[in-house]
Order: sequence, then C-alpha cells, then structure tokens
Amino acid sequence: MNAAFDAKLNADLDKLKAAGTYKQLRHITGPMAPEVHMEEAGDVIVLSSNNYLGLSDEPSVVAAGKAGLDKYGAGTASVRFICGTFDIHRILEDRIAAFLGTEAALTYVSCWSANTGLFPTICEEGSAIVSDELNHASIIDGCRLASKAKRERYKHGDMADLEAKLQSLRGCAPILIVTDGVFSMEGSLAKLPEIVALAEKYGAVTVVDDSHGTGVTGKTGRGTIEHFGLEGRVDIITGTLGKALGGAAGGFVAGSHALIDTLIQRSRPQLFSNALPATVACSSLQAIEYLDAHPELVEKLRANVAYFRDGLKRLGFKPLEGESAIVPIIVGDTAFAIAMSDALLKKGVFVTGFGFPVVPEGTARIRTQLSAALTRDEMDRALAAFETVGRDVGLLK
Repeated sequence: MNAAFDAKLNADLDKLKAAGTYKQLRHITGPMAPEVHMEEAGDVIVLSSNNYLGLSDEPSVVAAGKAGLDKYGAGTASVRFICGTFDIHRILEDRIAAFLGTEAALTYVSCWSANTGLFPTICEEGSAIVSDELNHASIIDGCRLASKAKRERYKHGDMADLEAKLQSLRGCAPILIVTDGVFSMEGSLAKLPEIVALAEKYGAVTVVDDSHGTGVTGKTGRGTIEHFGLEGRVDIITGTLGKALGGAAGGFVAGSHALIDTLIQRSRPQLFSNALPATVACSSLQAIEYLDAHPELVEKLRANVAYFRDGLKRLGFKPLEGESAIVPIIVGDTAFAIAMSDALLKKGVFVTGFGFPVVPEGTARIRTQLSAALTRDEMDRALAAFETVGRDVGLLK
C-alpha cells in the first residue's frame, strides 16, 4: 500500500467530516417499500426513493424476475454481439419502443451507460450539442465524451439563450438540443413545447432524458412527452428502468431504427459491456405491463404529491413548485441540509439532504420524493416529523 496516497485520502475525508458534508451510507434490511427497516435507525418512512409507483416490491414484478433467473440464469456472460442476445432483451426493447411510441429501443445496464454511449456515437466532427445547464451528470459526462462536437450550455429553461446558441451554431450538423424531462433536483419539467418548436425551426435533433418522468408524468405515465402532447415530435428519448419501472437497474435509448442500429454498431458501452441481466429485463418488462394494466397508480401518485405538498405548505415550509413527484425544500447550507436529514431520520423519516456540488452553493435542499404506495397515515406521520424538526432547526416559527 502507498501510505502517502492513503494518508491524503483520509485527510480529504476528514475535511468532509469536519465540514458536516460527509455522506453516510444507510443499510436497509429488506425490499424497498414505503416503510423499511434500517440498521442505523429502525423502522422508517421512505421519502428519498425513486420507487414512484411502488413497483419495487410488487409481487408480480418480483415473480417475473425470479422466473427470469430460472429460465436464463444469473448472467449474460459476455457482450451481445459476441455470444448472442437473449430473446428477453429483444422483447423488452420492443415493449419499451411501443410504450414510448418510437420505432425501436436499446437497453443498457444503466441510463448513465445509455447517455455516455449515445452522444459520442452520434456526434462527430461538424456536429454540435446544446445542453441545459442543470442537466443530469450523466448527460454532462456524455457530452464531454463527444469531444469532436461543438458543445454549448444554455441557461436553465431560458429559451432566448437556447435560441441564441442555436443561431451561433448555424452550419453544424447535426445539432442536438439535450434536456432532462424532469430536473431531479428541482422537480420541475423542461419547457418541451418551446424546445421542440426551436428544434423544428433550426433543424435540430431533440434529446430528452426522461428518467424521472417515465411512469410519473403524462396521463398514462408515459412521461414528459406525453404530458405535453408531443408524441412523435421528440427524436431521441433516454431513460431508466431503475426508478418508476421496478427500480432494479437498466437504462435505454429509444428512437428510430437507424439510430438504434447505429448504437448497436458503434456505441462503446454496448460493445464492451455485458448486457442487462435477464432477470432484470424480465422484472422490468412486467413493471411496464403492470403500469399499463393499472393506470390508477399514476393518479394515486399525483394525489399523494398534492397531499404532501399541501401539508408542507400548511406547516409553513415553502417547497419548490413543480408537476413531478419530487418536492424539494431549499434550506441554504449543505451542512445544514445534511444535519436536518439526520434529524428527520431520528424521527423515523428517511429523506436526503443535497448540497454542493450536486446543486449550486447556497441552494442546498431536502428533497422529498413521493410514491403511489404511501398511505395517508404514513404521510401524516412524516409531516409531523417535518413539523418537529422544522421547529427544532429554526425553519418554522
């Protein structure tokens, strides 16, 4: 062991601890659910999960994964073009495409892999990317990997700035406009109608990462594109199977046949990584089928979001407005946000405090995330904890 190197790492970690920004891992002893048992805190209500529809422990989703394990085994053993593609991958990809209304889709082991595999594959010399400044880190890293393209960021949600960037890139082809559908730290939706209109005006390609929108927004949970009635007008959709759709793992790119075939030929995470485990593909497929058969889950989620948001406001909190299942409360300082989340955990509510560098300095927040599986009793108990802690830390009078 290099003692000097290890000493530097420990010194850096000590600085995080001294600043109150050190992250503690919490250990859950059972399936993700509205209430879980945590080694460090006992039984707690979960308000920090992406399990928006409560499908992580849905019996039929779990059973589909078990059946997939029996049928296909534990792993894929190699990459798809070398040792073959399991039929479940094709079935799932066809189902994702049908669900989103695209010609085709391709799965990856995560949406991070999907985003980092997409942009460098389709953005060569002479191309350009214009990305919202608050896009997810996987989009940022994917754009960085597209090193041959011109890359610009536009101010968050600022359509005038986006248009100015598009005008400055005339002559580049293709030009990609990239945005999250739902911004995960804000809970807000992208201005997709305006973005699509600008893309059509300037001949640009629209790319939407709808990881926090799929299963959440839109009348039937098909995401932010359905929410705005823009079906067929967005060129590329990326997303995850690890949030509302069962919560296991996996990501995807959905778009035209030509796009998907290009990714199969040249996308490096696809070419050099094992495929999504078949058991995850099976459970994800069942999650989509379950959502289609139970559209009331989406309405239940929205009702829970409205109930909890109104409850926070009645207590005196000022959560950010939005139409997603993410309800953030800005508290200012990173150490304060982490300390508040620790205090809430002691009161039986598991929720995460986020600060710099995940969000800009001075905008640290407690990010609550609602699930369709939460009961009114669970939300009332969580609100009671928020009231007590809010008074203790001085946020409420």
